[in-house]
Amino acid sequence: MASTSVSRTVPASPEKVWSLIGGFGALPDWLPYIPESTALEGGRVRRLKNPEGEVIIERLVDFNESERRYSYAILQAPFPVNGYVSTIRVHAVPGQENAAEVQWSGRFHPDGATEDEVVDLFTGIYRDGLDALHQTLAA
Repeated sequence: MASTSVSRTVPASPEKVWSLIGGFGALPDWLPYIPESTALEGGRVRRLKNPEGEVIIERLVDFNESERRYSYAILQAPFPVNGYVSTIRVHAVPGQENAAEVQWSGRFHPDGATEDEVVDLFTGIYRDGLDALHQTLAA
């Protein structure tokens, strides 16, 4: 099983960051790669579309409001992996009220690609996503 993790400090309190990203359907609010999210199964599944119109379907597998984190599994996507589970979480930065650390991590089995290729793919997605989040919060 392969894995990757990216962290970024962003210019907002953990509460503000979580209020923006903590909803399972909130990706279009901060992630340009996902302009559309449709809630299914009472909000436990999200059907996403990327700018090319490709569909990604993900299931919420864990949610913890007090710890400001959730995990999800990919059910369908144009990515060369299976067994994908990812977690996004928001941490306080000690001594900084208006800063938070956001960590986005995932583990998965390569399927039709090398481990390095899929690690690079998701590292890039997480890094670009957290850069976009930083830009949204800094605006």
